[in-house]
Order: sequence, then C-alpha cells, then structure tokens
Amino acid sequence: MGAAVGLFLAARVLGSVVVALVARAADRDPVLLLGRSWDSLWYLRIADHGYGHTLRPPGLVQSDLAFFPLYPGLLRTVTELTPFSGPGAGLLVSWAAAGVAACGIHAIGAHLHDRAVATALVLLWGLLPHSVVLSMAYTEPVLTAFAAWALYAVLTGRWVWAGVLAAGTGLARPNGFTVAAAVLAAAAYEFCGRRGKVTHRLWTGAALAPLGWLAYVLWVGHRQGDPLGGYFEVQRLWGSRFDFGLDALRFVRHLLLEGDLLVFPVSMATVAAALLLYGLLVADRAPLPLLVYAGVLLLVAAGGAGFFECKPRFLLPAFPLLLPLARALARTARARPWHATLVVGALAGLSFAYGAYLVVLAPKPL
Repeated sequence: MGAAVGLFLAARVLGSVVVALVARAADRDPVLLLGRSWDSLWYLRIADHGYGHTLRPPGLVQSDLAFFPLYPGLLRTVTELTPFSGPGAGLLVSWAAAGVAACGIHAIGAHLHDRAVATALVLLWGLLPHSVVLSMAYTEPVLTAFAAWALYAVLTGRWVWAGVLAAGTGLARPNGFTVAAAVLAAAAYEFCGRRGKVTHRLWTGAALAPLGWLAYVLWVGHRQGDPLGGYFEVQRLWGSRFDFGLDALRFVRHLLLEGDLLVFPVSMATVAAALLLYGLLVADRAPLPLLVYAGVLLLVAAGGAGFFECKPRFLLPAFPLLLPLARALARTARARPWHATLVVGALAGLSFAYGAYLVVLAPKPL
C-alpha cells in the first residue's frame, strides 16, 4: 500500500506543480486557485458563517443549502485547531482525504485481485483527466475516502463499520447516498442468500447507512417548510434536477452539431468512457456493492440536468469503473514494463496539462 499511495501522492504533487507554473505564467495565485475557486467559496463561507446565504443570478436562486455539511464542518474544525486559514484548511482536508481514499481503493483492489492491480487502480485514479480536483478544496476526496472504506467494509463483512461510513458519506455530497444504496443492496443479497439467517450487525449497518443523507435532506426540507420536497426544490432552483439524461442528450447534440469549449467535449468523452467501463465491470462480474455504487453514481451523473461540464467531477468517486483498466495495466506491466511506463507517462502528461487548463484557464466552473 505504501508504494501505491506514494505513487499517487507523487502524481498529485507533480500535477499541482504544473498548475502552479501555469498560474504563475498567467500572473495568478496557485494557492487561491486550488483553495478558493468555484464551489470552494461556498464551503468556506458555510464554514465561517453557517448556512443562510443566497445568490440570485438571472433565472436562478442559488442557496447554500444545496451544499452538504460534512466538508464545511471539517474546515471549521481545522481552522479552529490549527493556524491554517480557510483555503489552507480546505487544501489540508482534501489532500489528507485523498490519501485516505487512495489507501481504501488499494485495499479493495488487493482484496479482489492482487497488489499489482491495486497499485494500478490507485495510480489510474490519480491520473484521470479531472484528478486535479483531488488537489483542490473540493468534496470529492472526502466522499471517496468514506466510500472506499465503506465498500471495503461491506466486502469484508464488517457491516456496522459499513453503515457508519456510509452515513458519513451521505453527509458529504448529494450523491453520497450511492454508498448507502450499495450497502442496502449487499445486505438484501446477503439476507436472501442466507434465507434470513443473518446477524444483528447486518441489520444495524443497513439501518445506519442512509441516516446521514436522510438527516440533511429532511433538515433542509424542514427549514424550507417542506420536509420531503424542500431540499429537491433548492436543487431545482440551482438548475439541478434528474431528467433521465434528456438535458445531457440535448447538450451532446449541440456539441456534435455546433461545437463548444474544450471542457464540454472532454466531459462528453468522459461520460461515454464511463458508460463503456461500467459495461466491462458488469462483464467482469464485479461484486454487487461495487456495481451498485458505480452504477448509481453513473446514473446520477449522466441522468442529471444542468452543469454538463461538472459531470466528470461527479464521476471521480466512481473508482470501481477503473478496475478493468487496472487489470489490463497490471498485465501489461508484467509482460512489457516499458509499454506500461509509456502508458502511465502519457496519462500523466494529459492529466497534468488538462488539469492546469481547467484550474487556471478554463472559463467554466469545475
């Protein structure tokens, strides 16, 4: 695990160095770009002042209630216990969470296959086109850290830990409920397979798993005067809703016929690749919890309307999709080490260059 996490951290450090160099060339502050950009501003404000801030751009009502509380809670804790300011605290939390996530991803890869596949899985996750987000003050590293260890707990039969970690994931992001879905699906499969002869730990884990997400959604609903629908109305006013991919299909048609900024074609290609990889994951007969987790994440990302450019970021926690590629890379590394080195080098170059473009130059939000 140490070697895999070391490679992952080296990849992210080099990616951040490239961002810093491009930022300096553009006369911008790399720390502020990584620690105080786009959604990070919302989380920092919640950490400092609590909930209650709303913006009203044309046609939208953007309330900070759309942002789940775990990450700003961690930011506030770090700023109170350490000398770090808001952006510095955000980067500390995200980098630490990314390291914990890498350990969890490696544990899953080693449990299902071997250390070579586990190392390749971690490295591929750290070199995705949008992996620069793992070096920013964003919530994806925190969600992935909780999700990876929750899924590992399910795969190894630690049901109470799975439920606790799934509840934590549900407090991190709107799509955090995907881990609870995986835990509940695995629990139901275990219950049916054993004809109801299961321990109380399974029931406890299944009961705990959705509590984090449900608690925040109901709290927002109560605050909005509509316990069941208030949170979803907040998201709708932001322009986010689930329409089974109709909005995404319209945008793909626009890209194919008219073209657009670089971030949009890359987003389209990323979602298409994720769909293909999910098919390979199913064909490989991956464990049910991984299939449910990755499948629901993919469904939410592909089927959600609005913020097309953010879909690759929403898919960053879907690391199980990389398992087929990790197995192929591990086989290549054993048979033709130089070929694997060239593949990793090419992925690193693309990831670092595109990450710097997204953070420093792209006009669209991440």
